[in-house]
Amino acid sequence: MIHVKKAFVIGHPIKHSRSPLIHGTWLAAHGIAGSYEAIDVAPAELTQFVERIRAGEFAGGNVTIPHKEAVFGLADSVDPLARTIGAVNTLVREGDGRIHGFNTDYMGFLGNLDQNAPGWSNGLERAIVLGAGGASRAILVALRERGIKEVVLLNRTVDKAGALAREIAGPFIPGPLADYARYAPTAGLVVNTTSIGMHDSRFEDLDLSLLPRTALVTDIVYVPLVTPLLADARALGLKTVDGLGMLLHQAVPGFEAWFGVRPAVTPELRAKVEATL
Repeated sequence: MIHVKKAFVIGHPIKHSRSPLIHGTWLAAHGIAGSYEAIDVAPAELTQFVERIRAGEFAGGNVTIPHKEAVFGLADSVDPLARTIGAVNTLVREGDGRIHGFNTDYMGFLGNLDQNAPGWSNGLERAIVLGAGGASRAILVALRERGIKEVVLLNRTVDKAGALAREIAGPFIPGPLADYARYAPTAGLVVNTTSIGMHDSRFEDLDLSLLPRTALVTDIVYVPLVTPLLADARALGLKTVDGLGMLLHQAVPGFEAWFGVRPAVTPELRAKVEATL
């Protein structure tokens, strides 16, 4: 009898998730007897669900809103970088039944840029990160881990940027969005971590022409795929990377941990997911 390894993504709601398409494509490509399903788990049911992992029903899975913080107290161990980011998005059941939690968002961010803008971090002296919300935490950790010398963290509320910079601890300079013009001429990378870009919303007073011609602009929003920020950057001839690759690359480490094969993010997979947007 073939033992079928099972994995999941849990959230509430969860119907919108593209993760089953991503992991299902990889399972088929590698001929693995396994499954990956989206399961709607209400907050009150989370503890009970984690016991099902511990009992061996699942090899592990992904965790999305609203459970990314709650699983900290339910996992037996949590990766230090996940603690810094403040969220767990991947769970793995160890052989002894213990559950380990980690965060792959920062790996997804780096993997996306490495694939689509090779060498982007070589000699990068200054990056600008827009937004100091939950999504920016993984980006700050990623840039710190990659050894970027200076990361300017700009947010509407300066106090929030300052608090986040102190909490994560790194080469971070917090400031208001109004400081963008001061730092842009020497910035090699601009990252938008805010929800601005969805529903055709755009930044006001963010003059991308102030950036060096060699600068890279990236957005973690992937619906729409080309946000107004990326469209403006392309119109100026700047390099851009959209946010879809981050979604694809963050899935790689979990699949490897559950099914024992490191999958590739291919143009075919990207096209498959892009067709659902």
